[in-house]
Amino acid sequence: MPRGTRRLPAECLRRLEAAELILHAGDFVRAAVLEELGRLAPVEAVAGNMDEPALMELLPERRVVGVTGARIGMVHVPGPAAGRAARLTAAFPGCDAVVYGHTHIPDVSRCADVWVLSPGSPTERRGARAHSMLVLDVEAGEIRPELVTLSG
Repeated sequence: MPRGTRRLPAECLRRLEAAELILHAGDFVRAAVLEELGRLAPVEAVAGNMDEPALMELLPERRVVGVTGARIGMVHVPGPAAGRAARLTAAFPGCDAVVYGHTHIPDVSRCADVWVLSPGSPTERRGARAHSMLVLDVEAGEIRPELVTLSG
């Protein structure tokens, strides 16, 4: 969440309220945002480079989350675009997906049999064509990602 008065788009909030789990790839900025999301659903997260110091101490830089038989690696900064997918999958061996943030550019791709995923951003578009988020349907270890374009 960027500083200022921006709020999550209504469609994003609706989907988060229906979620069983929220994965956040960093840049809450303020601890209050993490707390607000935690009131909607359980949250698993990593620290982002824009997070306040208390959040950086609370949240890990990397983590692996088990979700309904699938292993999902999480990191905020994915490094340079060149070789990104191979580098991320190598950094999280045994994971079925790797979720990253930082770029604000959505990514729903595969590297071998691993999903490489960036939700983009629901609040700060930067170089992306639209605000976005990802919804992951996970069942019996199978991950089906859906990129959701948000109106604002």
